[in-house]
Amino acid sequence: MAKLTRESLVARVFSDPKNYPYGFSRSGDFSIGESKALSQYGCLIAALADGLLEATTEEDKSYLASLHGEKAPATIAEKAWLKYQKRINRPKMGSIYGSHRTSLGEDDDSVVEDSDIEIEMDD
Repeated sequence: MAKLTRESLVARVFSDPKNYPYGFSRSGDFSIGESKALSQYGCLIAALADGLLEATTEEDKSYLASLHGEKAPATIAEKAWLKYQKRINRPKMGSIYGSHRTSLGEDDDSVVEDSDIEIEMDD
């Protein structure tokens, strides 16, 4: 495997097909500028965050400081990365209504509801 360099990481386009299969710009979560910053600097910031690349420039040190909460994010790339991390690491929300499944019975015209609730009706 080739050694990771800052230049090679900046040249790569960052994407996250698992969480953003249609890209950052089409998700509605990020502005155009944030989408561009994530695509351009995401590989570099991810490598810095994972310890795969040592911070050699002031820009790299600034990225790490904002990632670790040592300073407020100043650049659009820092802000976009922190926003991205919040989005992908947010807890999965369950429905407050529970699950209610409707399935088709033997013949396709009858609908069977999976429910344990019995309702009595007065005539």
